[in-house]
Amino acid sequence: MKNGIHVPGAESQKKRIDVLARLSLVLFIVYSVYLFYLQVAKGNEYRNKAMTIARQTTVLPAQRGEIYDRSYSLPFVINTDSFAVDLIPAGIPAERRADVFKRLSDALGMPIEEIEKRIPPAYYHLYQPIELISPVPYATIATIAERIDEYPGVSWYAKPVRNYLETGSLSHVMGYVGDITKDELKLLYNQGYQSGDVIGKAGIEKQYDKLLRGKDGREFHTVDVRGKNILSDNGTVLPPVQGGNLVLTIDANIQHIAEKALGPRMGSVVVLKPSTGEVLALVSYPSYNPNIFAGLGAGNAYANLLNDPNTPLLNRTLQSSYPPASTFKTVLTAGVLEEKVFPQEKKVLCQGQIAYGDRVFSCWIKRPGHGWVDLKGALEQSCDIYFWTVGRDYLGVERIVSYAKEFGFGKATGIDLPGEIEGFLPTPQWKERKFHEGWLGGDTMNLSIGQGYTLVTPLQIADMMAMIVNDGVIYRPHVLKDIRDPVTAAYSKIVEPEELLRSAISKESFAIIRENLRGVVAEGTAKFPVNTKVVQIAGKTGTAEVGLHDHWHSWFASYAPADAIATDETIVVVVMVEASNQWEWWAPYASNIIYQAVFARQSYDEAIDALGLRYLVPKQQDRVE
Repeated sequence: MKNGIHVPGAESQKKRIDVLARLSLVLFIVYSVYLFYLQVAKGNEYRNKAMTIARQTTVLPAQRGEIYDRSYSLPFVINTDSFAVDLIPAGIPAERRADVFKRLSDALGMPIEEIEKRIPPAYYHLYQPIELISPVPYATIATIAERIDEYPGVSWYAKPVRNYLETGSLSHVMGYVGDITKDELKLLYNQGYQSGDVIGKAGIEKQYDKLLRGKDGREFHTVDVRGKNILSDNGTVLPPVQGGNLVLTIDANIQHIAEKALGPRMGSVVVLKPSTGEVLALVSYPSYNPNIFAGLGAGNAYANLLNDPNTPLLNRTLQSSYPPASTFKTVLTAGVLEEKVFPQEKKVLCQGQIAYGDRVFSCWIKRPGHGWVDLKGALEQSCDIYFWTVGRDYLGVERIVSYAKEFGFGKATGIDLPGEIEGFLPTPQWKERKFHEGWLGGDTMNLSIGQGYTLVTPLQIADMMAMIVNDGVIYRPHVLKDIRDPVTAAYSKIVEPEELLRSAISKESFAIIRENLRGVVAEGTAKFPVNTKVVQIAGKTGTAEVGLHDHWHSWFASYAPADAIATDETIVVVVMVEASNQWEWWAPYASNIIYQAVFARQSYDEAIDALGLRYLVPKQQDRVE
């Protein structure tokens, strides 16, 4: 009703207005309460979440653990103080960018093209620091710090660099480190690795990377939407934790002696403690200097080594395989003794040659022939005719292969170093598949003297000798002895001997094999070159044909003391000199030097003088570094 006049629908309209007003009031009250809840009751929680979302993390690299020799007194690998230089692209005024890039190039010795590659135009708006280069010496950092106003956007932080104190043959054991690649990150991302991490690329550095790398620290900063620091959170620094220190089984003194005994010859030396599987020395020549992989030139350094025809990156002790030659006759000896198909006292007439099929096989050691020889004499004099006859006519390929497997041939030793190969043990089935040809008697003859298709690594030959010393047991070869806390030096792990193989060959047979191997040195093929008086040595020589005129692989697999009561005192030495060197049958001479130096407690020079070998030792050439 209006002015006494009734207006249709006015009351209902008033009611609707009242309802809307009340609803608005309720909504206002609800939102006010909820806003109070968010800003007051939950204010701190959401403020912290906002801070977290806007928080930027800076990684504080952990120092890698150091690596020591078996006494924990001589470091092989340490960390050297160094720095990394960062650049915040948005921190450089646009008009000064070219000048700053030029100054950085001059100060860091870094091509300006490399700086522009790392800081492309698409990054110019970023406030996140980008690493330009590492390692950088303190002197360079000091130079930049003195004129910091000329380097806007530039900062630096401590980033220790690996310093390999041993740059000779130990390089293959130590390995080296480098920045993680995209392919590596794909494999390791789920294991906590991130872009920019430094990881082990070879050797111990790779095998035990997780133990060595430690745990990176973190420093937190609050940033705006462009990534610019607006607040530093005091108390939000998580310090890095250094990786564990590794103590190796390597004896630094024996390693140096073995390296010098091999000399500048392409080949390898393995010195093994058979009672535990500890590797006392592992020498491979040529070697390289792992320190060259630090800095800008790392890529070129790696490419040069990769293209070197002498393959210095190859660890020949476990990544190269060769015909075992006459060292394999030790396996045949075990087969003859165990199978009893040919009495060990029974003799074979060696007239220097044996005809089989359309081929005449000649005895390598003594072309006129050895005359009548039994098993002991055949092993001592390395008579091919004897082992050809016994292997082909009495043992057969299946038995020979079976005994070779007993000694671990055709299977990796499982040493704690990356890249080990298995070698190769041929069988009639393999030949049929590979060449579509049947196995012939001539193949068995080749197999019987370690020629033909058979391939072994020097480490496998060392394990063969270890089994003989241990009456049929091989312990897994290993180079890690224990792990120590980097601060307290307390043990965090001790590596215990691990049984790898246990043979069914009798102890009586092993005793006869040891006696016959002693005869090789006392009366046989090794009598002249292995003449040290300080210790009794047992072993087997080997000369492997490779199809080149006047070039052969030279083997000597041995152990001493041959008369030791306890195997704890015994060491196995295997020297392999490749046919690529000038033929000089050097393996037994190098072994002689090693035994003389180790058991007489002499230096390398004292040992060669005591043995009267100075005239045989060529001047040591510069090694590949």
